[in-house]
Amino acid sequence: MGEHDLTALMAAQLDRHLVFPLLEFLQERQLYKDEEILEAKIRLLNGTNMVDYAMDIHKSLHGTEDVPADMVSRRAEVVARLRSLEEAAAPLVSFLQNPQLVQELRPDKQYNIHMLQERFQIGPDQIDALYHFAKFQFECGNYSGAADYLYQYRALCTNSDRSVSALWGKLAAEILMQNWDVALEELNRLKEIIDSKNFSSPLNQLQNRIWLMHWSLFIFFNHENGRNGIIDLFFQDRYLNAIQTNAHHLLRYLATAVVVNKRRRNMLRELIKVIQQEQHCYKDPITEFLECLYVNYDFDGAQKKLMECEQVILNDPFLGKRIQEGNFITVPLRDEFLENARLLIFETYCRIHRCIDIGMLSEKLNMSYDEAELWIMNLVKSSKLDARIDSVSGTLIMTTNHVNVHEQIIESLKNLNARTYMLGKNIVEPAQAAQQAAR
Repeated sequence: MGEHDLTALMAAQLDRHLVFPLLEFLQERQLYKDEEILEAKIRLLNGTNMVDYAMDIHKSLHGTEDVPADMVSRRAEVVARLRSLEEAAAPLVSFLQNPQLVQELRPDKQYNIHMLQERFQIGPDQIDALYHFAKFQFECGNYSGAADYLYQYRALCTNSDRSVSALWGKLAAEILMQNWDVALEELNRLKEIIDSKNFSSPLNQLQNRIWLMHWSLFIFFNHENGRNGIIDLFFQDRYLNAIQTNAHHLLRYLATAVVVNKRRRNMLRELIKVIQQEQHCYKDPITEFLECLYVNYDFDGAQKKLMECEQVILNDPFLGKRIQEGNFITVPLRDEFLENARLLIFETYCRIHRCIDIGMLSEKLNMSYDEAELWIMNLVKSSKLDARIDSVSGTLIMTTNHVNVHEQIIESLKNLNARTYMLGKNIVEPAQAAQQAAR
């Protein structure tokens, strides 16, 4: 299933710290050799300050307790730099740790800066030092401390570009701490800035939207309302254009969200149109399943793609989240996708056939005959489908309601007559009232 792994494409649009959860997932699924994953982790860590973590991985990779001298010297540099930044930011950090003093801060940033300068001798240099200290903490893997300092920095910062940078850092920290509610708030805040800010070039704004969509996947596939969130965001014209311009692989996640979200099935037509337009740039079993079903009406092809979809979901870091339930491990999204995909196959097949062989339908649904018969029976009851099962012949018979065109025309005319009467009444009565008042 390595051919369908999107990690390389995703990593190019993520902060390097956000790539670690993806590598952890791939290591757990054993999609690649363990040595390859460990080497990838070390390459990532070389750009961070998590030297102790890099040392541990080096020991595990090479089966030794010795570490290279450059790692040891790098650790000493990190510790020295951390102490230096901590000293520079100490006056402001001390102020912010006093709740009574923090209460004196106001929404007016200029007032805050003036007040800090006058009363506590805390100036722009200390505020900048807080930003660098927070960023360094993030690079060290102290995401909680970084999130707090970045939040406080944004309350004092007057540099808009630096403030946006701090917001990206805060969002990454909240994602890594799995604070999904707070992360969603930061995501929406960042989206509002990206959509309203005057960028130096449209290309820069496009890139920010692409970054935002990639980072949002962590939130949308973990937050309780995430499946609505991803559909609402990705179907907005500006973001859908970004997907079609330079992030076609995100169609996998949009398609999955639409399939499992029964309340948003009205988006299927728009989704199918986009999948068709972009099939020359990107396709995977999930997009091909929908194309087989709704474009080609190829039920055999849809059946084959559905089996591939299961493997894609199981091996995708965002879709294949596992939950421990007692002695069993389940993949909720996999189960929901298969259930809803079978429902789509069933509905589409019933739409174009009147008499359906249950044995044949069970094959298309990847079920045994008994499972398919029970599944169809429950579906007919729950959805009030106008159909019946003939157990003797082993068929599902759809009841066709013939529409009486003449009755439809008569009913339409009745409604039109009633609306015309109300319209005339609304015009005549005010006119009559005006005439009486004039007399």
